[in-house]
Amino acid sequence: MNEFFNSSLGLKLNAEAVVLEVIRFMKSEPGWHYKIIIGTDSERRDNNSADFVTAVVVHRVGNGGRYFWRRISSGDIYTLRNRIMNEALLSLEVAKEVLTILKSFDAPNFDFEIHVDIGENGETKTMITEIVGMIRAHNFEVRTKPESYAASKVADRHV
Repeated sequence: MNEFFNSSLGLKLNAEAVVLEVIRFMKSEPGWHYKIIIGTDSERRDNNSADFVTAVVVHRVGNGGRYFWRRISSGDIYTLRNRIMNEALLSLEVAKEVLTILKSFDAPNFDFEIHVDIGENGETKTMITEIVGMIRAHNFEVRTKPESYAASKVADRHV
């Protein structure tokens, strides 16, 4: 993963710098429960390409959080199914890299989730079993709409 993530301060950070910021945020208030969440959303363009935004969220449960995001573009996205599958695969890629980096540092305890922008209502309902199964097969907790705020709210904000 060579793309840089954006911070709320306008900084461009690589994945290791994002993880260090996440750890710093968690260590600043160690008495709270934390979740680290990865979510991706996308928007199709007129020329059969799509923009994908992946968010890395650190949620101080009950007391806010921080997030970092990156945008990449991809061509030859012809169907909703293809776009949703790419969203899930990008989230898995980022999740694996973030967890690998987290393991190399002294991180406080946290829960880890992947949020996908699919739900029981709308066109994506037929993909729930397949996408959720794929993510669980990689041993990740997964959330769908309406609980998938990292994808459907945070990443969506930057698409």
